[in-house]
Amino acid sequence: MSHIIILAGGKGSRMQSNTHKVLHEVKGVPIISRLLQNISPICSTPTIIIGHKADEVREATHYAYSYVEQKEQRGTGHAVMCAREALKDKPDETIIILPGDHPLIEARTLWQLQSLHTLHNATVTLATKIVPHFEGIHSIFKHYGRVIRNKDGMVLKIVEYKDASAEERECLEVNLSYYCFNAQWLWQHITALSSHNAASEYYLTDMVKIATDQGLRVAAYPIQQMAECLGINTPEQLLMVEEALV
Repeated sequence: MSHIIILAGGKGSRMQSNTHKVLHEVKGVPIISRLLQNISPICSTPTIIIGHKADEVREATHYAYSYVEQKEQRGTGHAVMCAREALKDKPDETIIILPGDHPLIEARTLWQLQSLHTLHNATVTLATKIVPHFEGIHSIFKHYGRVIRNKDGMVLKIVEYKDASAEERECLEVNLSYYCFNAQWLWQHITALSSHNAASEYYLTDMVKIATDQGLRVAAYPIQQMAECLGINTPEQLLMVEEALV
């Protein structure tokens, strides 16, 4: 049994618009509406983390979902902390967490991500993209977190771009911010996150290192389909996503 959390609380200031980022339209359909439609075969009533312009997001999604308000936007990890009380006692074995600004992820890909998570009895499973470089259409991934592996190819941690060294920024495997978590472990350890980083935020990505430091299994699922990897943070990236739908 699984449950999906969608992170949609941020301001999205790089969109340079008064419209909430997830309410911008991709070919006439709001970003978050496309996402909700795509994931409905897996979870028809996900929990949406809202914050900035919360009422507008509720209205645009027809008040049809569970909502948790993140009153202060203090990072992705903080957003999940806000959902802890509402979800920690539910019987879900797996929590899938998705960003609200990636509208093209498909249900079959999430099934595959979850299947890998189950197969490896993983505590955390993340979706990644291996890129040839960070130019052209691949420039959209330049500021994504880097997936750092050990010499045996096992995932060690995710380093956010702001915190990455020059060498780490050369890594060509990026984090797409699609995760599966063992639910019990997630709720037990989400409050262990620290905001001691370049952004002074609670990074959900740091849960990977918390797991590996405990000797727990972290699995990774590289996504091949480019369109499913695309997120929207700027007007230019919105155009890239629209072009991917042609």
